[in-house]
Formats: sequence, C-alpha cells, structure tokens
Amino acid sequence: MATQFHVLSSSINPIFNATKFSLNGNRFCCLKNTALYPELGARSNGLNGNALVRRNANLAAQTSSNDRDALNVNAVVRAVLASDSKADTSGSTKTGGLRGKLNKVVLAYSGGLDTSVIVPWLRENYGCDVVCFTADVGQGITELDGLEAKAKASGASQLVVKDLKEEFVSEYIYPCLRAGAVYERKYLLGTSMARPVIAKAMVDVAKEVGADAVAHGCTGKGNDQVRFELTFFALNPELNVVAPWREWDITGREDAIEYAKKHNVPVPVTKKSIYSRDRNLWHLSHEGDILEDPANEPRKDMYVMTVDPEDAPDQPEYLEIGIQSGIPVSLNGIELSPATLLSQLNEIGGRHGIGRIDMVENRLVGMKSRGVYETPGGTILFAAVQELESLTLDRETMQVKDTLALKYAELVYAGRWFDPLRESMDAFMEKITKDTTGSVKLKLYKGSVSVTGRTSPFSLYRQDISSFESGQIYDQADAAGFIRLYGLPMRVRAMLEKGL
Repeated sequence: MATQFHVLSSSINPIFNATKFSLNGNRFCCLKNTALYPELGARSNGLNGNALVRRNANLAAQTSSNDRDALNVNAVVRAVLASDSKADTSGSTKTGGLRGKLNKVVLAYSGGLDTSVIVPWLRENYGCDVVCFTADVGQGITELDGLEAKAKASGASQLVVKDLKEEFVSEYIYPCLRAGAVYERKYLLGTSMARPVIAKAMVDVAKEVGADAVAHGCTGKGNDQVRFELTFFALNPELNVVAPWREWDITGREDAIEYAKKHNVPVPVTKKSIYSRDRNLWHLSHEGDILEDPANEPRKDMYVMTVDPEDAPDQPEYLEIGIQSGIPVSLNGIELSPATLLSQLNEIGGRHGIGRIDMVENRLVGMKSRGVYETPGGTILFAAVQELESLTLDRETMQVKDTLALKYAELVYAGRWFDPLRESMDAFMEKITKDTTGSVKLKLYKGSVSVTGRTSPFSLYRQDISSFESGQIYDQADAAGFIRLYGLPMRVRAMLEKGL
C-alpha cells in the first residue's frame, strides 16, 4: 500500500499553494513560493516553476487528516527531503541554490548580454560551478575576442573554446549537401546543421570537466532549444539540462541589464543590432525588426556576406568545382580542406551577390517566422552537386533521392541529427552517390549561378545514343511499339467513353 503524503492545506499555511498528484504509487506535491524556504533547495523539473518533492512509500505509516493538520510544515518538508537520497537537497544556501543543487554546468556561451547574465543566474539558482563553452563554427574571429575575460568577469570558472570548423563542414554540412536537403523549398539549413555539432562538443566537454549538467540560452519560442536538447538526450541522457529562458523572470533586454548590474556583471558595450543574427561558415541569418512584417522589403544595408546584385561586378566570373562521391573536394583544380573550400566560395559568391534567400518558414514549435539568409558558398556548392547528379543518377534513383531529401531536411531542421532514421538515410545517400564524381563549371553573375558544363567518368549520358543521328543501340522504329503499350490504359479509357 503506497504511503500518502500531503502538504498542509492553505488554510493552515497560506504561503503554500500546493498541488497534489500521484505517480507510480507515490504521492507528490508541488510547492509554490519555494524562495520563501531556500533550505528546500528543490529542483523545478520543468513543472511550471514549482518545486517537486517526493516521499518514498517506505518512509512512514499513513497519518490521519487531523494528525497531518497538526504537523509543522517546516519539519514535514525537511523530513521528506532528508529521507529521499535522490531529492536535490542543498543542505544550506551556501552549497545549493534557490532552485536546487548542481555540481558543475557547461554553458553554451557567446559573450553577449544573455549568456553573460546566465552565468551568475546559474550560480545563484543552482549553486554550481559554471564552465563556459564556445564553439568556433566560422562565426568570425571578432566574436571570439576577449571572451575568456568576459566569462570570468561574469563568474565562470573557466572558458573552453574548440575549433569545430572542419568537423562542421565535413561531418554535418557535406552530408546534407550530398543528400540534397532543403527545408521548405528554400532554406539550406545553416543554423540547423550547426546546433548538433555544438551540442555534441558540449557533451564532450561536460565529460572532460566532470559536469553533471549543460545549459543553453535559447528561448522557449525557437527551434534551437529542441536541437540542443535532442542532441544532449541522444549522446548523454544522464546529463541535466537547464534552459534559463524557460525558468527565469527576465523578459527582455532591460531586465537582463538590470540583473547584470545587480550582480556586478559587466554588461557588453557592443552596439545592439536591430536584427537577430546567427552566423557560421555556411550562412548568416537575419530575423526581427522590419522583417517581422512579411510585406516589408529588407533594407539594403542589412546584408553582410553579400553585395547587392545590382552592385556586383559587370563581368561574370567562371569557376570549376571538383566533386568526389557527392562531396566537393576542389576549386579550380586545387584540392582544399572542407572549411577552406567553403570559405573561399563565400568570398567569391559574396562579391557577386550570390545566395540571398527571403522566406517565411514553419518553425518546429508551430509558429511561422520570416527570415532572410545569406548562403553564398553553399548556394554555389548546391548547384554544382545537383548538376553533376544529372549525369550520374538514373531517373528512378533521382526521384527516390529527391523524395527522401525532403524527410532528411525535416529531420535536420527538427534537431534529430543523431536519430537512427537520419543516419540510415545518410547511408542510403552515400551509397547512391558513390559514382557522383566529376566536375562542374559555373558562371556567377549579379546574384545568379548558371551551369556552363559538367563532366564525369561515370556519366550515364551517351552521345552515340542521344544523338539525333541513327545508331545501332537505339532504333527509332522501336518507339512506335513502346508508345502503343505505354499509352494502352489511356486508349482503353477513351474507347470506353466513346462506346467502342
């Protein structure tokens, strides 16, 4: 028989607005206003900011309602917490936080206002050591300047920086490129591909430093919170995950600045952009401000990676992309590392205004959002790989690949990078593109990418068959019988309608 436990009713002690429920034979209560009793040190566990307290069935015998009403609330709650070794008790405010106790947290850190404020917030609310982690995925060297000093000034014990550019391109971007993954007809998945490589590195760092939790600064309205946390779940389900934007009372920039001042955190003095941007080696995204109205045209001065096509050079530029088994390997005959190849194409494509996309997309969480993306190098590579497939893939294979590419893109957008389904689809993509080897010549001119030539040692194109001249392999007279058989269903239906 399960032991029952009830917190005193609000008539006894009105500061506790308790909600009771049962789970797996145990009785639970949600205590609001836990800040009034910091010694509880209970974790929120996502239950709308309430503290979760559990009493095991073998703790004590069931008590009558009169006995319960006579109990002192502090004594009861302390006894329950002390009896359960799994409860997140802190013992004192010196070793715990207002929301619980964690040992060490690895925080995805950018050095901006939000993540600077998260550092002291974690220390205050979880009584933990904070290790800041920054991934270099090609966002620009200026964004990495002075990060260690900022992190430690905010209260972090250390900053870990890892260069993930080559891994990002070779292990995440190129598989998506080979698969032909495009989300909702336009989006080349720049942010979607970057989040799992960052989250994977956070899991690795957590193991290295002995952390029992990871944290991120994603809001509760976006896709990134899902992408980070699904990666955490897949790679280390034992890690605790803290998402301050889903827990704290900070609602905007002014609140964050006030919190920073209160906790002596140096507020970043960089000019606040009117746009919300995310940059990596693959793309740069823009959201917010006038873009929130889909009817507004983006301002000319908003773009960073690409020039306005109207201002691009009046002379076209030609280049050649070498491809091996569906993966780009060279530019103009020179073999380059994945990150170097993409970097050079970003510069070339940017000066010709290549890769601007303006779209309204469906976020994973259900709402629509409008974003503008700059993907100069990616647009060039996508055009090259798809064009070479026109030589190396037969009709049925290409149709199946294009169909699966839609699902592949959906999985990546939704943060399911380490899902067995995506990994299995990736094995399929690798298999069918093993002969997609060759080169593609492209012309860049005022925002457009045009294919001017393609060659492959595994080309299925045969000039002796495709030529209008007669040949031995294809007899044009055979087409008459093929047409009669292929069109037989249509002919039978027409005969039926005419009563023949």
